[in-house]
Amino acid sequence: MIILVLNCGSSSLKYQLLDMKGDEVYDLLAKGLVERIGMEVGCLKHQAAGKEKIVKEMPIADHTVGIKAVLEALTDKESGCLSTLEDIEAVGHRVVHGGEEFFCSQLIDENVIAQIEKCSDIAPLHNPANLLGIRAVSDVLPTVPQVAVFDTAFHQSMPEYAYMYALPYEYYDKYRIRRYGFHGTSHRYVSAKGAKFAGLDLGYSKIITCHLGNGSSISAVANGKSIDTSMGFTPLEGIIMGTRCGNIDPDVVTYIQEKEGLSAAEVSKVLNKKSGFAGLSCVSSDARDLDAAANAGDHKAKLTLKKLTYDITKYIGAYTAAMNGVDLIVFTGGIGENNSRLRRRVCENLTYLGLKFDYEANVATGRDVMISLPDSKVKVAVITTNEELVIAQDTMHIVLNEEE
Repeated sequence: MIILVLNCGSSSLKYQLLDMKGDEVYDLLAKGLVERIGMEVGCLKHQAAGKEKIVKEMPIADHTVGIKAVLEALTDKESGCLSTLEDIEAVGHRVVHGGEEFFCSQLIDENVIAQIEKCSDIAPLHNPANLLGIRAVSDVLPTVPQVAVFDTAFHQSMPEYAYMYALPYEYYDKYRIRRYGFHGTSHRYVSAKGAKFAGLDLGYSKIITCHLGNGSSISAVANGKSIDTSMGFTPLEGIIMGTRCGNIDPDVVTYIQEKEGLSAAEVSKVLNKKSGFAGLSCVSSDARDLDAAANAGDHKAKLTLKKLTYDITKYIGAYTAAMNGVDLIVFTGGIGENNSRLRRRVCENLTYLGLKFDYEANVATGRDVMISLPDSKVKVAVITTNEELVIAQDTMHIVLNEEE
């Protein structure tokens, strides 16, 4: 089954085209990125398997135009991989927030669209963009089935005491204010893949997954189910991130508002867009830039990286306590898969767990590797994530079940 996977942001669109022959048997036919949607000049970056990468600048007024540009690239005689658009059998969408409505991926219909719209209030940067992608596909490929795969779905197994905040209960009743968690497709994928890689039975395991990138979250996965996760009502909660502050005293928000004379929207921008690595280091939101600055002796860059290490270490300790033990710790995401120094610094603080670290294996980047020694009481692995594959797998199963 040929499936187009879309991940729509407010001004960008990532995509992959996969030929799914089974859950683990597939061909990646093409992948790419549409950037600067809605700006004066947009950009399409496209690469089909076995062909040269193309970069094309053009006006891309909206997501419908962007998706049309993707489909044209996929069917281009020189740079494409499809003879006709009719070869596309389904489209899978990453949708960030499914609220309490969705415990699993869903075939998209008007009711699902309405629920995604309902969650736009709590995911204003993501859900509206996801909806633009869904509607654009409906315009361009009206007969092709579409599936929504929700970031929040995997975390719907959290117990009530883990997801509830100690606020007046009426706010939950009225606004459904609670912890939802994000990066669910990644946590779900790497916990299952990591268990298999480490020789564990996922159904009888205690795993902590660390998805570390520009946005980061850590999850406790007990017997294959998420029981807690660091992100909360929004992706702002948890550890320090590229531009997000992570956990702070809530009264800091009102204090800054009053002192700086900021509106709610303005202070939200400070917390989400001007904080984290960028705000604390005064250098960059990119961990690679922080490494370079720290190596050059920059104090704030060093401080930021130490805080990141500390935050990760604290959550691992907390989730080990919550599960009464841990069998496997997984590092994944752009930072988790590629920053060997960060992994070393975290693991050197976990010797109390009986962790024995393999310094030589840890040098590897961007591939699956065990970085604990064979006699370590806790296994530690780097596992490459593949959220697009999860979306394609779910899309394939849902569409095939619907056809039956």
